[in-house]
Amino acid sequence: MQFFKHFFASNDANSFHKEIKKLLGLKPTNINLYITALSHRSMKDAPEANNERLEYLGDAVLSSVVADYLFKRYPYKDEGFLTEMRSKMVNRQQLNDIAVKIGLKKITLYNKIDGSLKNSHIFGNTLEAVVGAIYLDKGYIKTHKWILKHLVIPHMFVDNLELIDINLKNKLIGWASKNNKILSFDLAEEKYESGRRLFIIHTMLDGEIISEGKGFNKKDASIIAAQLAVEKLGLLTIDNNK
Repeated sequence: MQFFKHFFASNDANSFHKEIKKLLGLKPTNINLYITALSHRSMKDAPEANNERLEYLGDAVLSSVVADYLFKRYPYKDEGFLTEMRSKMVNRQQLNDIAVKIGLKKITLYNKIDGSLKNSHIFGNTLEAVVGAIYLDKGYIKTHKWILKHLVIPHMFVDNLELIDINLKNKLIGWASKNNKILSFDLAEEKYESGRRLFIIHTMLDGEIISEGKGFNKKDASIIAAQLAVEKLGLLTIDNNK
């Protein structure tokens, strides 16, 4: 977006305030926090200048708000259910999709020449950084309300997520066994992204890759890979007896 380039060139704080208010529905108090939150390491290498530290903070804040939301929404569900639901709501692909939908991709400052970044999760990471910026700028209570209003309610469709089987791996394994298919979840790669170790898991069916999951731990990556696999195979049917 031209305004963003113009802002960094001319320090047009008024334009930046207006665009942030339009996208996020709030008026920044400390504008520098949002500049940092929108600055990827590929453009600003210094830890204090890019969004990695804010991403770390925002990840923790977002996770706590979602955990609180689920705890209150499901007073009789056990820890396993709540943990699985939280994973579905804040996984890397989900956050990346939400970030693109709300327009963060357009105003994130990153190296557009590097084609690999366009297909990565940097926009979801930026969303977490923005949550960290809001937390430092507005405090926890306002951030809590903002997350529910702008992320959870309009984008994290809890009722739909609840209908997805808790143990997707078992669903796939059962389907593969019934249909005489060879199924495996293979660790394809480990690399560092945003200063953290990223795991890439492939769902393999008869020796072919049918889905890929990425996460900052193997469990999250496997959950994402399994979910994508069952979607691709058309196995996400709703069991009306549940």
